[in-house]
Amino acid sequence: MASNTVLVVLKLIVGIMIGSVAVISEAVHSGMDLVAALIALFAVRAAARPADEEHPYGHGKAENISGTIEALLIFAAAAWIIWEAARKLMSEHKVEMLGWGVAVMAFSAIVNLIVSEMLFRTAREADSIALEADAWHLRTDVYTSLGVVGALGFIALTETHFTSLHAHWIDPVAAIAVALLIIGAAWRLTVNSARDLMDVALPEAEEQAIRAALSGEVEDVRGFHKLRTRKAGSQRFVDVHVLVDPRMTVARAHQVAYAVETAIKEHLPRTAVVVHMEPCEDDCGDQCGPNCLIGRSETAAAAEEATTAKT
Repeated sequence: MASNTVLVVLKLIVGIMIGSVAVISEAVHSGMDLVAALIALFAVRAAARPADEEHPYGHGKAENISGTIEALLIFAAAAWIIWEAARKLMSEHKVEMLGWGVAVMAFSAIVNLIVSEMLFRTAREADSIALEADAWHLRTDVYTSLGVVGALGFIALTETHFTSLHAHWIDPVAAIAVALLIIGAAWRLTVNSARDLMDVALPEAEEQAIRAALSGEVEDVRGFHKLRTRKAGSQRFVDVHVLVDPRMTVARAHQVAYAVETAIKEHLPRTAVVVHMEPCEDDCGDQCGPNCLIGRSETAAAAEEATTAKT
């Protein structure tokens, strides 16, 4: 928030002073980053609150809502930039004091590169979609700032060595390029943050990790089915039906359920697991399908006997 505030002020002052719509568009972009940082701050704080009676599954989706709002803000900023740039293209447009523009945009790129890297690192550690969204905001600002530096530098070069070219039209064109990059980032953020609002299943790699934990890491599990997964913020939710020996005591069944929960959490931290125990009648049929472990055990035993006999 502090870095974005400084950059907004600097870009606005320099952009107005030199008459560069590209620099002013970057000021708007940083303004959106500032608003996004405020939203992310409140979202991360809200998501960290423990579950309560009104929100028994916690407050993790505050992060997804935050990411979606940030994406919509970026779309709005991009539309405004394109509108202003188009107006400049249709009128006589000249950029003054190019050195100031190059300096402030280069400074912006360096600051946002450092801050975005810090945010990406923290987002990975906390598995936070809100912080990841904010990091992408700033990383996009790095690329767009460098693009504006290149545009202003090219204008300065033409003024020094190729005065007949009159390349000031590159400034609004660079602003439009900035806007298109922003739209691309906004679309990615929308997809990543909004998908969990619809309770989409966990990524295939994570579901495979859950199946691996159920298939070979817990003793007395004969199979499983009805695996359901979803995510809210950094919190994952897993529901699964596990089949065990019907003669198993309640106490042992409870131990198996706890072992299943522990095995899944070892693969995927910050996961709430609900295990429903069912009796296995040794005939899975279509119920467990590929998740039936009885057939695997018999096949493994037969293979071991064949190997022993051959030896």
